[in-house]
Amino acid sequence: MAETLFKRKIYDKMLAWKKNSAGGTALLIEGPRRVGKSTIARTFAEEEYRSHVIIDFAKASSEEINLFNDISDLNMFFTRLMLLEGVSLYERQSVIIFDEVQEHPKARQAIKYLVEDGRYDYIETGSLISIHRNVDNIVIPSEEEPVSMYPMDYEEFKWVLGDTATIPLLRQMLEKRQSLGDAVNRKLMRDYRLYMLVGGMPQAVDKYIKTHDLSAVDRVKRGIIRIYEQDFHKLDKTDKAKALFKAIPAELHKNASRFQTTTIIGKISSNTSRGLVEMIEDSKTVNVAYHADDPNVGMELSTNKSSFKMYVCDTGLFVTLAFWDKDFTENIIYQKLLNDKLDTNLGYVYENAVAQAIASSGNKLFYYTWLDKNNHLYEIDFLLSRGFKLCPVEVKSSGYSTHASLDEFCQKYSERVSNRYLIYTKDLRKDGNTLLIPIYMAGLI
Repeated sequence: MAETLFKRKIYDKMLAWKKNSAGGTALLIEGPRRVGKSTIARTFAEEEYRSHVIIDFAKASSEEINLFNDISDLNMFFTRLMLLEGVSLYERQSVIIFDEVQEHPKARQAIKYLVEDGRYDYIETGSLISIHRNVDNIVIPSEEEPVSMYPMDYEEFKWVLGDTATIPLLRQMLEKRQSLGDAVNRKLMRDYRLYMLVGGMPQAVDKYIKTHDLSAVDRVKRGIIRIYEQDFHKLDKTDKAKALFKAIPAELHKNASRFQTTTIIGKISSNTSRGLVEMIEDSKTVNVAYHADDPNVGMELSTNKSSFKMYVCDTGLFVTLAFWDKDFTENIIYQKLLNDKLDTNLGYVYENAVAQAIASSGNKLFYYTWLDKNNHLYEIDFLLSRGFKLCPVEVKSSGYSTHASLDEFCQKYSERVSNRYLIYTKDLRKDGNTLLIPIYMAGLI
C-alpha cells in the first residue's frame, strides 16, 4: 500500500539543495526506518524533475545490481539503465534515486563518478547508513550532502490535522512573552498529548487520521519497533544493542544522572559499550544527549562519551515501548494518558518529547550535572548553544515551577548564560529571569 503523502519540512531543504548544488553533490537523506525517506524522495522527483528513476536496493533485481559492477563507460551505463527502467533521462532535468543505498555499497561508491559526470541529479536514502559494516571496502564519496529526516514534529502533525495557524501564533506569543490563559493552555496541552501518543511516524499518523483508533495506532508502532529490533539483530547478534534500545523508558524513569548500560547488558569493555551506543545512534532511532563536562558554547570539545542519556527518536514510539509488556496498549491507557490521569510519573515521557523537539530543530543534545558542597546533585536537562551564550533548559512533568537547578547553574556560570527556560505543562509566564513555557512550545526555543 502506498504511503500517504504528508507535507514535510525537509522538502524545502531539498529545494535549496537542488538550487544551490546544481548537480555538484548528491543529496543523502538519512533517517530511521519508516520515517518517510522514500516517499519524500519519490514525491520530490515527481514534482521537481522532468523524469526520474528509482532503484530500491532493498528489492533490486540482479540486472539493476549488475549495472554497478562496471561504470567505466558512463554512456553505456546510462543507456543500459534507461533500457532497463523504460525511462528517458534528460540532461540536468532528471534525477536518479538510490533508495536504501546502504544495501549495495558499490552504488554508493559510484556516486563520486556519477556526480562528476554532471548529467543528472542524485538522491540517496538510507537507514543505518553510517554503520561501518555497510561501508567496508568502499570509498565514501565526499560528494554526498547529508540531510537528516526526523519523525514529524508538532507543527507537521498539526498540518496533517488541517491546522496551519496554531504554531505561527504560538511563535508570536513566545516572542512577545504573552500568556495564553488557562483555558487555552488546557486545550493546547490536550492537543499536544495526542501528538505525544500518536507520534510522528507517517504510518502511525496515517492510521490515526483514518481510524481515530489509538489501539490500532499502537499496533502500527509496535510493527515499526519490531523492524528496528530486526535491524539491530542483523548488526549485533548478541542482541545487546536491542536490549539497550528497549531499556530507554525504564532508564529515563529511574531519573538517574546517566544511562546505566551495565545494569542492562552486564559489564563489558568501555570500547564495546561505546561501539554499541554509536551503532544505535547511527541508526537514527534514538537521540543521545551527552554530558558536557565544561558547559560552554563549544560543548562538543568537552563531551563525555561515557556519560549520556538516550531518548527514542519518536515519542509515540517511546510510549508504546514503555507499555511493551502488554500484547497491545488498550485504549483505556491511551485515554488516561490523553487526559493526564494515568497514575504514574509521566516526567520521562515529557523529557523524551522535549529531546525530540530540540533534536528535530537541528540541535545536538547535551546535559550537565554537578554536586554542590553538600553533595546535592543538580542537573540541567538540556543545554542549547545560541551565539556566544548558553540557554539551559529544565523539564517538569507538571505545573510545578520551582527551578533550583536552573538558578544554581545560572549563578555558577552567569557570564555564559543568556535565556533560561523551564518547560512544563502550564501557561507561558516569567519568573524572575526564567521563562516558563508550556511543552508544546519546546520546538520554538
